[in-house]
Amino acid sequence: MAETNPLVIFTPSGKRGRFPVGTPVLTAARQLGVDLDSVCGGRGICSKCQVAPSYGDFPKHGVTVCDGALSEWNAVEARYDRVRGLKQGRRLGCQATVQGDVVIDVPPESQVHRQVVRKAASARPITMDPATRLVLVEVTEPDMHEPSGDFERVKAALKEQWQIEGVTAPLTVLQKLQPALRKGQWQVSLALHHPANSDDIRILDVWPGLHEGGLYGLAIDLGSTTIAAHLCDLTDGRVLASSGLMNPQIRFGEDLMSRVSYAMMNPGGDAEMTAAVQEAIARLATEIAAEAGIDPRLIYETVIVCNPVMHHLLLGIDPVELGQAPFALATSGSLTLAARDIGLDTIAPTAQLYLLPCIAGHVGADAAAVALSEEPDKAEDLTLIVDVGTNAEILLGDSHGVLACSSPTGPAFEGAQISAGQRAAPGAIERIEIDPVTKEPRFRVIGCELWSDDPGFAEATKDTGVTGICGSGIIEAVAEMRMAGLLDASGLIGGPEATGTARCEPTGRTFAYLVHDATATGGPRITVTQGDIRAIQLAKSALYAGARLLMDKRGVDRVARVVLAGAFGAHISPKHAMVLGMIPDVPLDRVTSAGNAAGHGARIALCNRAARERIERTVRDIEKIETAIEPRFQEHFVNANAIPHATDPFPELAKVAPLPQVAFGASGSAPGGGEDGGRRRRRRA
Repeated sequence: MAETNPLVIFTPSGKRGRFPVGTPVLTAARQLGVDLDSVCGGRGICSKCQVAPSYGDFPKHGVTVCDGALSEWNAVEARYDRVRGLKQGRRLGCQATVQGDVVIDVPPESQVHRQVVRKAASARPITMDPATRLVLVEVTEPDMHEPSGDFERVKAALKEQWQIEGVTAPLTVLQKLQPALRKGQWQVSLALHHPANSDDIRILDVWPGLHEGGLYGLAIDLGSTTIAAHLCDLTDGRVLASSGLMNPQIRFGEDLMSRVSYAMMNPGGDAEMTAAVQEAIARLATEIAAEAGIDPRLIYETVIVCNPVMHHLLLGIDPVELGQAPFALATSGSLTLAARDIGLDTIAPTAQLYLLPCIAGHVGADAAAVALSEEPDKAEDLTLIVDVGTNAEILLGDSHGVLACSSPTGPAFEGAQISAGQRAAPGAIERIEIDPVTKEPRFRVIGCELWSDDPGFAEATKDTGVTGICGSGIIEAVAEMRMAGLLDASGLIGGPEATGTARCEPTGRTFAYLVHDATATGGPRITVTQGDIRAIQLAKSALYAGARLLMDKRGVDRVARVVLAGAFGAHISPKHAMVLGMIPDVPLDRVTSAGNAAGHGARIALCNRAARERIERTVRDIEKIETAIEPRFQEHFVNANAIPHATDPFPELAKVAPLPQVAFGASGSAPGGGEDGGRRRRRRA
């Protein structure tokens, strides 16, 4: 394809290609294997192929998208918008054609295989003491001989019956108060909000008599890639529904620094990203309420945890200072605001918002939520807690103190930047095993409990197919290739002669391992390429280097326990993580999963007012380490490129997974060479 043809880049998949001017976006998506829905044959009827083009400078992608990158609206789009309505900025992929370099986001509702946001709520118990609660009061009737306002008598009743003083109420509550008192025969239910570290108590709503409609709150984990929410009953803490969606900011950059760069290089870019994420949270609140079958206007409080860049963009604060030393936050303290201040107007009009404190410029409220959930400051053993995402938060500590840092792992662990990578959705490979003798793979996909070599697998997956490989799948694939002798310690894939399998195929000057080939039936050909290995090496090296820095600061070479948090922790086996060298060497039974610890910390803060005070104190005591300015970070990063590691011993791993001593040169062969020989040959190539 001519180099002069426009470059089309799709997010969040990252797939790209050059296409002639006039190519419909839907055609480009299909040719690249992008997950873009369409059921009407491109006639502009079904609306399934809606896309959102982005304009401006995209240094990460190496393009500048100008006005006119897509064709003007045509009559079909205009008719559809007039009859059914198109969201602002949306186009129909079957109608819009490519005119210049363009970055195109495929929103979740336009994806055939929508992501499974695997941040489920933890079932661990929480002591209930919410900042927002319901009380019933009996109010004295008005008396001409003792004149006073209805609100003043409500305050007197609260003081006498609940020992609550200093209450205020917004105008919306005062407008409802008198009718509620008389309809309830001088008994009313009040939704009271009492922030942590404050004597300011506010009435959020009022109902006549006993209110039995419920009082609800949202705990939201706002990640760089996904937004996960848990709808909780504020009377007993039960999780009524959990839901999530992709963070729409992905179209501006897959990682945090790409988004900061977008804000720097595009005037108003920060406002674009703020609007996108605020709209997504408002939509998510409506959807999760519908899923639980409740009125969203009964949601009176929201707790949000997020990293510092997400924190600033959520609040409408330009994140430019977080992109350069000394990485100054506009504010690091906790915040209590009106939910409407961030555009969250789909819930109760008086709903409150609480944001946990940030720990440092690159260690955010999500790390604080992990600390609240896992309590490393109370551990007897030295514990390493790793919350892996596009930006990894790492905590190391015990009762003698806690250290924290973040490490820029990038989106590879989410399946991005991988040749056959995709988000976690039905049909994506999530587990894989490779026979060390035959070198044959077997795998499982999301949505099916059978392995690929089990009878009935093809029938069970006929609706979804095998569509690609997600983050957990690529991590296991790389580790399995290392254990099967298909991959050497430096990360090179061997050729068919050296490995003994034709599945190691030549691709230019390197090799790729064939996992699944469904081209005979119109399906994809899924391989693990040398580029995929490199992307995983870079991600895991950043993660391990961050953990090693904290260990250096503590003066230790070993930790007693490792806790894997986040969606990663719930879906990757400790053995594969250790083979890859993502985590330090410890006995496998000392590696545990905490699930979505950040989300659980958000729920604790939502349901327990004292916990907010506790984490605000804890954050002040955590020692922050800034990896960007630590002189040994680069040394640790380079050593961690080897699989599992170039210099650190892994004796516990050797007990359960001895790794083959293979070394492949640039040709993919290993003619009697050790690892040093392999590296020398590669440098000469």
